[in-house]
Amino acid sequence: MTSLKGKIITVVGSGLIGRSWAMVFLSGGYKVKIYDNEPGQASGAITEISRKQLEELQQAKMLRGNLTAAQQLSLLSSHDDLQQALEGAFFVQECVFEDLEAKQTVFHEVENLVTESVILSSSTSCLMPSNVFSCVQNRTRCIISHPVNPPYYVRLVELVPHPETVPAVMDVAYSLMTEVGQAPVRLSKEIDGFALNRVQYAIIAESWRLVQDGVISVKDIDLVMSEGLGMRYAFIGPIETMHLNAPEGKLSKKQSVKTCYLSSL
Repeated sequence: MTSLKGKIITVVGSGLIGRSWAMVFLSGGYKVKIYDNEPGQASGAITEISRKQLEELQQAKMLRGNLTAAQQLSLLSSHDDLQQALEGAFFVQECVFEDLEAKQTVFHEVENLVTESVILSSSTSCLMPSNVFSCVQNRTRCIISHPVNPPYYVRLVELVPHPETVPAVMDVAYSLMTEVGQAPVRLSKEIDGFALNRVQYAIIAESWRLVQDGVISVKDIDLVMSEGLGMRYAFIGPIETMHLNAPEGKLSKKQSVKTCYLSSL
């Protein structure tokens, strides 16, 4: 994707996720319009971003991107009027609270105020794209961009398509997220819990099972993760771990996947 720096991204919702997304996009050099339907909330978000976050990050030498805090803030504006907030945007990132009806209402309103080429993206952590975008007429440009909270500090983004989403939209979202320093992953189809939460749920479920069965204490199962698996998985994932544990790799003719799995434990 050709760089779209200087173009406009609209963030709908000025809470923690909305403010963090705004900071991410600003760090990449994009103009960001932040909107909230509660009067004064969007302008308050800018105060929060400028005084308590970007300036402090700059002082701590942790500010993302190549622009100074002042330069990034010059690209940010707040809006109480949705139509004004959407003018000129090529990408809309919805960040309202996790309520299906609220998100459906937002996208129904947004679609009526933007052109067909504008990408509509939701930050939902668990709602299915087919439900979130059910009130949108043109669902080919709809996508879930699920961040890990808060997006500014944890860079993973799960890109989950609606069943009607065209590949070009996934490509643009992937390129955008990469350009602003996130770590996007593509899901080929929608599924309950997406990928991150399904892995997380599996770990939590087995941890509870081991505790409930009297196998291990709560303190010790946490240590299994913090001093064991967590230390490993902070650098490489489970598939790469299996691959590196096998002498000739996990797809070696001499080792089945099951054998590789057992050897990685």
